[in-house]
Amino acid sequence: MNHAAHHTVGFSTPPELARAMGRWQTRGLLVGIVALLISGAGAIFWPDRFFQAYLASYMIYLGLSLGCLALLMLQYLTGGAWGLVVRRLCEAAARTLPLLALLFVPIAIGIPWLYHWSHPEAVAGDAILRHKSLYLNVPFFLVRAAVYFAGWFTLAWLLERSGRELEQTGSPRAQRRLGVISSIGLIFYVFSITFMAVDWVMSVDAHWFSTMFGLLFVAGQTLSAFAFLIAAVVLLQRWRPFSEVLTGRHVHDLGKLLLALVMVWAYFAFSQFLIIWAGNLPEEIPWYLERLRGGWQYVGLALFLLQFALPFALLLSRDLKRNFRAIAAVAAGVLVMRFVDLFWLVAPSFHHGHFTLGFMDLALPVGLGGVWFAFFARQVARYPLLPSSDPHLEEALEHGRE
Repeated sequence: MNHAAHHTVGFSTPPELARAMGRWQTRGLLVGIVALLISGAGAIFWPDRFFQAYLASYMIYLGLSLGCLALLMLQYLTGGAWGLVVRRLCEAAARTLPLLALLFVPIAIGIPWLYHWSHPEAVAGDAILRHKSLYLNVPFFLVRAAVYFAGWFTLAWLLERSGRELEQTGSPRAQRRLGVISSIGLIFYVFSITFMAVDWVMSVDAHWFSTMFGLLFVAGQTLSAFAFLIAAVVLLQRWRPFSEVLTGRHVHDLGKLLLALVMVWAYFAFSQFLIIWAGNLPEEIPWYLERLRGGWQYVGLALFLLQFALPFALLLSRDLKRNFRAIAAVAAGVLVMRFVDLFWLVAPSFHHGHFTLGFMDLALPVGLGGVWFAFFARQVARYPLLPSSDPHLEEALEHGRE
């Protein structure tokens, strides 16, 4: 693409898209507040069910924001046309982290209902909990949470500042700085997500442990984020500048990466299952036994079929990966199953072998999702959908037309 052609594309946010973003913010916030009020009413009578449902719901939206932050760092580190197409969306999702820090407060309040190790009498009567008490205690739990959020905030801020400098100046120094930030940031991301998964989810059952659990969350978060980005790109394809520059080749690239992430998630999930099942150790297998009986086995089967087998088979098709509606439908299905997966990871530890689905299990994902999406839409509207001054943008757009 020559330089003149580059400037024929309007990169500023068109008024009709700005109005649509405003409507989405209003509707998302309204739906979210109503659903949260309904859930809050339930919390008065069933606080334990509220906090259990809240934890599973919170993890999906935290995963979207952190997964997008990780993909943003990966794109700065490796390059590629796919990343320029979704960069603004990744930045917008990363800017929702302050909201998620605020939404973490109910989890901090709900520690006594969520974590058995937070009760001194339980620790006193349990040798395993006493052994883990130096790590699993409420003050240290909250300090670690603060460290995680501080690190994530810092990464998002550094990437935003250096990214703007790169777009405005095209400075090689800014490009190198982004590479350094991203390389260090990805290391911090993997370690922080590993410890976060142990703290916030695995310690719900403090007697169980898995060395694969953190990697399973890393893969799950990036899979969630990529599925969300594909659905968002296809939705925004109705408006400029995506309507003028986005092609089947761009979404084909995104589809190939989604296929890769589906396989990575399946590999980690199956590896954890196989290692624990083959080991057949009494301290490890009860966690899976809880999830393979009482109705939970059907949820596990649905995860295998709808989060791996079906998306894997569909995404092998080149034509499907170039079809906007088809790839968006697959991505939306994967995103729905990501919540089911997190529900399957969290809920059986509380219900002990009996499948239970209450109204808060449905209302809280809607409530948190409405608020999160309203905040995300507001962040998207702050900047044009494509980084118009990025020195590699012309190459990325030309890639889609080859």
